[in-house]
Amino acid sequence: MSRRAAGALVACLAAVWAVCAWLLWRSSVPSSLHLAHIDTAATYPAAALHRADGYDRGASLLWLAGVVIELVVFALYAWKGAVFARESAAGPVGTGLMLGMIGFGLLWLAEIPATVLTLWWDRRYGVSHQSYVSAILGGWLLLGFTFLSLCAALAVVMGLARWVGDWWWLPAAPVFVGLATLFTFVTPYLIQTHPIEDPALKSIVAQLERREGVHVPVRIEDISSDTSLPNAEATGLGPSRRVIVWSTMLDGRFSDGEIRVVLGHELGHLKSNHIWKSVGWYALFALPGAYLISRITRRRGGMGEPAAVPLAVFTLVVLSLLALPFQNAITRHMEAEADWRALQATRDPKDASALFKSFVGEALSNPSPPTWEYLLLEDHPTIDQRVAMVRAWQARYATSASASEAQLP
Repeated sequence: MSRRAAGALVACLAAVWAVCAWLLWRSSVPSSLHLAHIDTAATYPAAALHRADGYDRGASLLWLAGVVIELVVFALYAWKGAVFARESAAGPVGTGLMLGMIGFGLLWLAEIPATVLTLWWDRRYGVSHQSYVSAILGGWLLLGFTFLSLCAALAVVMGLARWVGDWWWLPAAPVFVGLATLFTFVTPYLIQTHPIEDPALKSIVAQLERREGVHVPVRIEDISSDTSLPNAEATGLGPSRRVIVWSTMLDGRFSDGEIRVVLGHELGHLKSNHIWKSVGWYALFALPGAYLISRITRRRGGMGEPAAVPLAVFTLVVLSLLALPFQNAITRHMEAEADWRALQATRDPKDASALFKSFVGEALSNPSPPTWEYLLLEDHPTIDQRVAMVRAWQARYATSASASEAQLP
């Protein structure tokens, strides 16, 4: 393909990318909605703010330490890792897989101190009940899954690169999207859950499903042996769609009204097709990401050569870090829409506000984190933003909310 034709193709793909991004960004939250400033000190208990701020500072510093370790390990491996390729007799693809395994093995070893310190910090604040041994072995198991995923990706990339050359990124991106879609579909079946038994909770679920027009299984995951943090999630695609509520949401710390808001939020994700949108966003990031990796690894002979694997892995790590602010902005946007749908379904701003405020003490969420942390770590709106949305919704629908709230069980 000539350089001119290649440029035209890239320009066409960029235009398609922009249109798809605009379509995925659309939201049911009114564009005219104004979120007023929240006086953090006057809104939350001082003791809860102090505790959340202390935990947040330590957790953020430990995250930064982990990122530095990851970058250093993979930078050194990208620099010196090609040496292993010359000593291998496993063939090009086999050698590439071996290099991937070595790189992530080195990372696991280097991150053990950070893993131990992070668990120590979580245990100090009572948000984790995990043992140090299980945390380290769990990291190993996660590494094993990561390695298997990496092997599949490397096999696809190196096979295509040896077949079509530097244009491997074009057919590889759809393959990665297909694998991500399959993983998203299968994930709910891998989580051990049980059905709801409480009749009152069943009634709340039934009413919210009618209001939001979403009918999916709502199940409970017993997570209390691992953590005290409250959470819930919407997951799955098609017939695997479901809402999973952590048992820590149902241990008596939250009222029925607050749990109703949580359920309305998760059903709102499904109503807005956020799982499918997440797959769509992944596709939009996968295409330019694969293209950049193909360009950068040319200096090592391209992805058809095993010597390029360490550099490709380092490039992927760097690109993932650079993409974090954009990915977090996308997830915050979807979480805000789920909050809005929960308010529309429950018509209960009082319990919504109480729920979000309780997260400061129960989930140790900093209601107004530093800007760098907001950009790199926050995949939900801040607590201040969520409380401000409740107030904005209440100002807009105060009369109808009062009438509807009286009809809720």
